[in-house]
Amino acid sequence: MSSRTTNSTDPQSRQARIAEMRRAEKARERRVKAITITLSTAIVAGLVGFGAWVLIDQKQTEKRKQQAAEKLLKEQQELRKQPIEGETVADAKTLGRNHVETPVKYETNPPVGGDHHPRWMNCNGDVYKSAVPEVNAVHSLEHGAVWVTYNEKAAPADLEKLTARVEKTPYTLMSPVKEQAGAITLSAWGKQLTVQSADDPRVAQFFTKYVQGEQTPEPGAACTNGLTK
Repeated sequence: MSSRTTNSTDPQSRQARIAEMRRAEKARERRVKAITITLSTAIVAGLVGFGAWVLIDQKQTEKRKQQAAEKLLKEQQELRKQPIEGETVADAKTLGRNHVETPVKYETNPPVGGDHHPRWMNCNGDVYKSAVPEVNAVHSLEHGAVWVTYNEKAAPADLEKLTARVEKTPYTLMSPVKEQAGAITLSAWGKQLTVQSADDPRVAQFFTKYVQGEQTPEPGAACTNGLTK
């Protein structure tokens, strides 16, 4: 006589285990979802915070730049109002403004105004190594340029500094004038200043006050497309 053992699974027990597994899986899904939401919220909050910080920083930087520009403009305006010690001033009413193609005899050397040639010298920060025609340079002054001239008395280091200043400043030009009295002369329409050094603070003041300054008979007129030599 033989016997056979039959392995059987309790249906209720198996269903209970399946239900438990489903509950565990749903709980895991809820945890993953909660973690994902938390991380996403943190990332978004961080990005928003960083973006807000960048925006605030940009606004503050722009504000500082604007304040600096306004301060510089105010300082320049105040500087333009101040007289320049030692400058000579010509009576604007006596300075002719006719365009002529004949020689002109000027009262000063270099001249600060008067009748002049129809073409101007280029004065967009141009530095000329040789003397330029006075009648053309005077036309540049009429357009609001500052003309820097020098003779052999000027030190090489001063000429380097003046060259650097002129080259970065529109409405300026520079050239030698052998016969002038002082080492360095700055001329604008009706205005002139002689200095011995490029480090003289009046040089910067002259540039600030007279490059396209109030003395300009033709403000905004071109300083390019003129005579180049």
